[in-house]
Amino acid sequence: MPQGMDVHRLLVFREIARAGSVAGAARTLGWTQPAVSQHLRHLERQAGTALVLRRPRGVRLTEAGEVLLRHADAIAVRLHAAADDLAALVQLREGTVRLAAFPSASATVVPAAMSLLGRRHPGVDVRLREAEPPEALALLAAGEADLAVTFAHAGQEPDEQPGLVRTAVGEDPVRLVLPRSHPHAAGGDEPVDLRTLAAEKWIAGCARCAASLLRTCREAGFTPDVRHGTDDYVVTQALIARGLGIGLLPRLALDAFTAPGVAVRPAAGLLPRTLHLVHPREADQIPAVRAAVRALRDTLAPARG
Repeated sequence: MPQGMDVHRLLVFREIARAGSVAGAARTLGWTQPAVSQHLRHLERQAGTALVLRRPRGVRLTEAGEVLLRHADAIAVRLHAAADDLAALVQLREGTVRLAAFPSASATVVPAAMSLLGRRHPGVDVRLREAEPPEALALLAAGEADLAVTFAHAGQEPDEQPGLVRTAVGEDPVRLVLPRSHPHAAGGDEPVDLRTLAAEKWIAGCARCAASLLRTCREAGFTPDVRHGTDDYVVTQALIARGLGIGLLPRLALDAFTAPGVAVRPAAGLLPRTLHLVHPREADQIPAVRAAVRALRDTLAPARG
């Protein structure tokens, strides 16, 4: 096919071949006969040879016309397939969303949101990758994820990346976690004064969580004696249940797993962390990503309230 051959004119030529005449193609296309003839003349100039033989009652394809028709048919099939594929994506009959989320969200709200999205749009496929917020943002920036669920503790500025859109979608309260044998384990909803725990051994979490622990304790008037550090909320609770320290954990982590040997209490001065949805600026034009965002927001609606 000569370089620069117009696809639109190819499809017009295909209609002429199928109708067997310029007049028939004009009727099918809803055009005037001169307009169809002009497209055919332009195509023949591009091809460098005659494509049809004009006859009183129509046209007959030349050998070159027969060859070109095969290509025109193939193009028409591919264009139709492309239209079907695009319609499937736009109408959410199919599509893929690569989602990154931190561990406690991956164990709680994300499965619920994925299930909701599956009921609304069964053809949308979500691929989950567990990642702490800094790693999740790196995945977005590298084009390896479409959407991320992240968090920021009170007093911490969220990491910003050029080209990413961040939306706060809820709060995740932070709770004091103690051994069941601890003097402050009982007490119901009455907040514990953190100053009474200044002499305790503490367990810190990820870098962000550890920084939040230090800030909270400093505001209460003491520096915590951090003896253990782990990102794993199951390990944290196992240590606490054995009396090896106390800690602060967000509600999502406790919703995912609460060890039988721990007590969960509110504490004065504990501020919730904020949950965010983050995605590349252009990703909100992708129907599957928009649908995933809606499902996550609807799942997190109680947290927003």
